[in-house]
Amino acid sequence: MFINTIASYLPEQIITNAYFEELNGLTDDWIIERTGIRERRKASEDENTHTMAIEAVNKLTANLPYDLSEIDLIVGATYTPHDCIFTLAHAVQHHINVSEIPVVTISSACSSLLNAVEIVQGYFALNKASKALIVASEHNTAYNNEDDTKAGHLWGDGAVALSITKNRVSATDWEIKDVLTGGAANVGKASISVTLKPLDRGIIMPFGKDVFLNACTYMPKASLQVLERNGLTINDVKYIAPHQANLRISKNVAGTLGVSEDVMLSNIQYLGNTGCAGCAIVLDENKQKFEKGDKIVVTVFGGGYSYGAMLLEI
Repeated sequence: MFINTIASYLPEQIITNAYFEELNGLTDDWIIERTGIRERRKASEDENTHTMAIEAVNKLTANLPYDLSEIDLIVGATYTPHDCIFTLAHAVQHHINVSEIPVVTISSACSSLLNAVEIVQGYFALNKASKALIVASEHNTAYNNEDDTKAGHLWGDGAVALSITKNRVSATDWEIKDVLTGGAANVGKASISVTLKPLDRGIIMPFGKDVFLNACTYMPKASLQVLERNGLTINDVKYIAPHQANLRISKNVAGTLGVSEDVMLSNIQYLGNTGCAGCAIVLDENKQKFEKGDKIVVTVFGGGYSYGAMLLEI
């Protein structure tokens, strides 16, 4: 499989740490020390999970190497839906106006993007599609409880779109060499560590330490597994795009893998936790510095202790 084009969208509104200091007394230094976050983006009243995704698709269209009408599969990825019936993927289908194709939306916390890639992989393997559109979009602030001093300051909004084909269509395509995902819902406090209850305080993270410890275990573990499956070692990797949850997690993963922190692509400092979209947004932000032959590992971990890793070759 090949990624032909990638594009992201971020809301204009910026929320700095000063907002939370005024709201609940969490200082800038306190937040930065524990998370690395200095600011995050917040969707406007006129924006939502669907509209942000559509903006990302509009940006992607400008560089798409084929016509949108050739798309024969759409997969959406989100845990912050605007509408659970008319899903994210269906909103994108309505926007691009391509009829009678498979349209699926997946929700597996912050690993949803990689699960979406696996869904595409399955459709391609069964010859049910050949040109797919993946859209990951998170409207975290619609669900966030800002008064929660444990997690209310973590979340940001954003979206990303990727066009993926079964076969190479351009010399500039990125090859998806491999992808693996897994679940560790039977480990630690997986069932209660991060929850999103729309009618009961929204997103909360009462057991952040357990999340941290398991993220620092499963992200490097999955990264090494996907490399081993492809006969590679960490020394073959040019960049790592981790889930953008906490800068301390990224640094810990780098230490476990034995790589420089410079290898870790990061936007958590100025975007906050953008959920399952974050690891692909950071790829879009850094794509100009990627060189032919570079190998990149995308590694993720999310609530319910979903996890995964993907190996890319530029």
